Amino acid sequence: MKPRVFVTRRIPDRGLKKVLDFADAEVWEDELPPSREILLEKVKDCEGLLSLLTDKIDGELLDHAPKLRVVSNYAVGFDNIDVDAATQRGVAVGNTPGVLTDTTADFAWTLMMAAARRVVEGMDYVRAGKWKTWGPMLLLGCDVHGATLGLLGLGRIGSAMAKRARGFDMKVLYYDPFRREDLEKELNITYVDLDTLLRESDFISIHTPLLPETHHLMNAEAFKKMKRTAVLINSARGPIVDTM
Repeated sequence: MKPRVFVTRRIPDRGLKKVLDFADAEVWEDELPPSREILLEKVKDCEGLLSLLTDKIDGELLDHAPKLRVVSNYAVGFDNIDVDAATQRGVAVGNTPGVLTDTTADFAWTLMMAAARRVVEGMDYVRAGKWKTWGPMLLLGCDVHGATLGLLGLGRIGSAMAKRARGFDMKVLYYDPFRREDLEKELNITYVDLDTLLRESDFISIHTPLLPETHHLMNAEAFKKMKRTAVLINSARGPIVDTM
């Protein structure tokens, strides 16, 4: 008999086929994630759960699923899962590190370029019918080439950003609780403390996991230490930045 698995959102067919080949899988087809009540109902007889970051996997859910043996999170991060609660109940937890390293770095780089060159502002300006002619000061952005990039976190994605910065002759600073001297020479990057990174960077790109220590890491005090012209890019978790 195939194990029962609940897949909380439809994923690309190539990956979904692997699940359907070995499991009796039910796939949530709705565009929005299942509600808490529905999720608790769906997992009660399952041995496997393929979850997303939108699904809270905690002690309550695990108690509703006594047969559950594995939770596979369709994400690099797993801050939606109470790993300790899963471990206590003998439930294995998996994630997908590495699969989106370059994709996420590309996206972060795109955001940085778009902010520097005011791409979205320019698009809105044209669509609003405000364009009349070119002007030397119109939507004047800032250069990425030769600027200083500060990386908050030097894991897989942070390292991938450092590699991209080389093509733009950027000076790269990084801050991470775990210094990576093995990568400093290879990537031509410099380790600094957080205050120095905030003070000297023209662009700051966040690549840290969401942990109690990183929640609201970028707060009012941190913003005061940045250059007034600096650009902040967050391709990590939203709550790392205090937007209030």
